[in-house]
Formats: sequence, structure tokens, C-alpha cells
Amino acid sequence: MSFSVGIIGLPNVGKSTLFKALTKKQVDIAPYPFTTINPNYGICLVPDQRLLKIAEIVKPEKITQTVIEFIDIAGLVKGAHKGLGLGNQFLSQVRNCDAILEVVRCFENPEIEHVEGKIDPKRDIEIIKLELLMKDLETLENSISKIKRDEERLEILKKIKDGVSKGKPISQILLTEKEREKIKEFQFLTQKPRIYILNSNNKKIEDLNLDFHYLIFNLKLEEEISEMAESELEDLGLKSQLDQLILACYNTLNLITFYTVAGGREVRAWTAKFGAKAPEAGGIIHSDFEKKFIKAEVISWQKLIEAGSWLKASQEGLIKTVGKEYLIKDGDVIEFKI
Repeated sequence: MSFSVGIIGLPNVGKSTLFKALTKKQVDIAPYPFTTINPNYGICLVPDQRLLKIAEIVKPEKITQTVIEFIDIAGLVKGAHKGLGLGNQFLSQVRNCDAILEVVRCFENPEIEHVEGKIDPKRDIEIIKLELLMKDLETLENSISKIKRDEERLEILKKIKDGVSKGKPISQILLTEKEREKIKEFQFLTQKPRIYILNSNNKKIEDLNLDFHYLIFNLKLEEEISEMAESELEDLGLKSQLDQLILACYNTLNLITFYTVAGGREVRAWTAKFGAKAPEAGGIIHSDFEKKFIKAEVISWQKLIEAGSWLKASQEGLIKTVGKEYLIKDGDVIEFKI
């Protein structure tokens, strides 16, 4: 199961620099708008010390980490929802992502132009917020005009439209689980979980009085670190901080990790949504594991480490057998039986 995070923001804020640092892929980076037209796609390994500890006792031939996909989307500009700056194309790319990572420019550099003239992070955040809201409003109006017979869905959309019209992101509108399921197909932009990165070349950032959580990075430095050898980094005393960003994306997407040991041949991490049941988790590995699910043997990664091996854990009665209703827990080590 693959999850994707779209990197968005105004032009020249550091989106492609972040993408390059995360994925180690070469992309075009230039000090002028719209260097990126077509989106760049790349995957990033999710750092996981638990996986390495499991591997230490299993001693497998292969270790496989789980991944997140990052998509570097071209800069949005004021009026994007009207098609300015190829806005409709870029906004449709955001629609296909599971979460949004918004990069906000806080660094000063006279050689890199700002599309709005001067550095103002709060203004830039509002521009992106408005563009996403206006695109959702357009989607709502089009959808409401087309719905004829589904009164329940129509009422939900009207309720959401009322909130969006007042500048309220859909993620902040009170909806029941049933209502959320009813609107899932629309992939509203302001309903997606979002992470903010303030891109600064100075550790001290003035108090912006932002009412949401954000991370501060020097993305140019992260790009340089990504190109250095381990020995160079040790000599300079530098270390990337991107692991915390990757984990923040993972947590924002409400994901958990479970593990399989494949009879000692491969220790592998798998990604599932929080609340997944055992058959659903099995289906992530192979469709037969879900269709033909009978039971699964489960142990927490900590107990497996303490036991020292799967065999010893079994002999000590630490491995439990679970059925179809078992909710997978973060850190479970599972062997599926079909």
C-alpha cells in the first residue's frame, strides 16, 4: 500500500530543493518561477529503528523498509483556481495526493525573486489557503448542480459549501464518519491533512502567531547534506533533520507499521491505516492473504526482541493467535495463516 505526499507552495520557496534532499533525485532548480512544470515523483524510506532491532535477532537475508511517495508539484500563484500559472493543472495534481506538505518561504535571498515582491510568510500561507478553498468551492458548486436523487449527499455538500464559503477548510468542518465516507470520492483539497515547513536560512524566525503546528528547516542546507558522504558529515558535525519530517508525514497520514519475518528470510516493514483489521493488513502483502484469511499469529516487536527468536517466543507462549476482527497495532510482528 503506497501513500503519497504532495509538496506545494508558491514558486521559489524551496519545494524542489526539499524533494531533491528527501528522494536524492536530480531535479531542475532555478531562481525563477515554474522551473517545475510536470510533477516529480520519488519515494523515501521511512526511518525505523524497530525494523533494525528485529533484524538483529532474526538475521535475515534481506531487510525491507516501508516507503512514502513524495510529489514535487509546481508552484501555485494567486488566481490559480482561475487557471493562472497553469493553476488548474497543478491543483488537480494536489487532488491525487493523500496529504499536503506546504513549504513557506522565510529566507531572504536577493538572487531568488519572490512572486509577490517581498517575504511575508503569513500572506503566502493565506494565498495558498484561499486557492485551495476556492478550488473546493468550485468542485462543490459543480457537484451540487449535478446531484439529482441523492438527497443525503446533497445536504452534506450544501453544509460543507456553507463552511467553505465562509473561509473554513473542510478539515475544520464537523462531519460524522458517515458524512466523510459520503464525500470521499470528491477528494477535497482542504480536507487533506497538511504539514507546514518554514524554510529559513536563519534559525531565528520572528513570531508569526500561526495557529497550527509547523517545522522549521534550512532546506538548502538539507540539500547540501544529502550530497555529502558520511565521512564528510562526521568531519563537519552535520546531520540531516529530514527523518523527523518523514515521520511527521507518516503520523499525519494516520499510518501504522507492522512487520513480517518470512520464516527468517526477510524482515519487512509494511504500512497500514490505523484501525486496519488483520485480513486487511494481510491483503496489503498479498490479495490471497485477505481473501483466504483464517487466522494470524501476532507478537509485539518488543516481546519478540526480549524472547530472542520467534521459536523461543512461541515456546514461552508470547505469540497469540488472532481472528478476523483483530485490530492491527503499531509494532505488531505478524505471520498470516491461509
